[in-house]
Amino acid sequence: MISLSKRAQNLKTSPTLALVAKAKELASQGHDVISLTVGEPDWQTFKAPSEAGIEAIQKGITKYTPANGTIELRKAICEKLKSELNFDYGPKEITVASGAKYVIFAALQMLCSPGDEVIIATPYWVSYPTMVELADGVPHIVECGEKENFKITPALLEKAINAKTRAFLFCSPSNPTGLAYTADELKALADVLRKHPQVAVISDDIYNRLVFDGTKVAPHLLQVAPDLKDRTILVNGGSKAYSMTGWRIGWAAGPEKIITAMGDYQSQSTGSPSSISQHALLAALKNSESDVTHVVKTLISRKNAGMKELATIPQFKVADPQGAFYFWVDVRAFLGKTFKGQKIANDKDFCGVLLNQFYVATVPGAECGSDGFMRLSFAVTEETMARAVARMREFVAQLT
Repeated sequence: MISLSKRAQNLKTSPTLALVAKAKELASQGHDVISLTVGEPDWQTFKAPSEAGIEAIQKGITKYTPANGTIELRKAICEKLKSELNFDYGPKEITVASGAKYVIFAALQMLCSPGDEVIIATPYWVSYPTMVELADGVPHIVECGEKENFKITPALLEKAINAKTRAFLFCSPSNPTGLAYTADELKALADVLRKHPQVAVISDDIYNRLVFDGTKVAPHLLQVAPDLKDRTILVNGGSKAYSMTGWRIGWAAGPEKIITAMGDYQSQSTGSPSSISQHALLAALKNSESDVTHVVKTLISRKNAGMKELATIPQFKVADPQGAFYFWVDVRAFLGKTFKGQKIANDKDFCGVLLNQFYVATVPGAECGSDGFMRLSFAVTEETMARAVARMREFVAQLT
């Protein structure tokens, strides 16, 4: 019998994708399932990138490109970084790959040696720890709860850094909380990082255009600490702001040495990213600004409506999201209660009953490193969210 490698034996299935599969299985059985799981916009890819994708097929822009992306797209990403954040990058400091998720994966592969630690604060995006492990690294998980407003503090960051620390990986606005680091908070973290020049920073900026305070882009570490540019990797992509999840296209900006290594790694693994997706992303970066603005307004409306609905369950405590499209809901008031003889011991039990009995799919906070919570995506219509919360009310009313 063929045996699996130790890496394969330790590999964990993506929790969110597993929950999506379970929701689809229940739906195929005829149940009216409302899925609030996957972090995917429910609006269509915008007109400009959609038409550009069709154009690429019709004009034969369907061949291999350089492994790190076309020069045209890399230049456009440089221009975007300059216009949005006033950062100066050249094409050699940009790599394009098959989705921002793979960009993070490649960065970790190129940074980590066996035993190196990567600092990750809870609550985190579900895939971060496993990606570190697949790079032979060790996730150094830092607990950040309600007291810390679910964000790492300078004191906690300082305490976590040791001789084995290789990188600090964080996302702002956050998946799963929707909370964003302020400029002052980032400045304080930068003060700690300056003391430890061996620590690289991976800044997951995938939601940085989806912010609700009227600004164009979320505060960024390099805006307050440009001196950290030589060890910071910026990650972004088309999936969230441009609703291009299925196009699988993302990019990184960073020091030429690490970016070149990531491009070489891509050349030996995925090869070049899709030429069609690259052509579409180029159009999105140049011609979809008004679409992004419209989407942000829609998300603000959905957030406000969703917060009102969730407030009808007074035991819920909900973090008011400042960006992205997630509600981070504290369900600890219901743990220890019973539903039809089944004890609700943790958030997985809570979300399990909600899915299997009331057909609302959510992500348990334990999958993000924080037991007692659940993540809800509000990238759905206001009517869909209202129906989902109505089922939650029905559920909690039956708990004893």
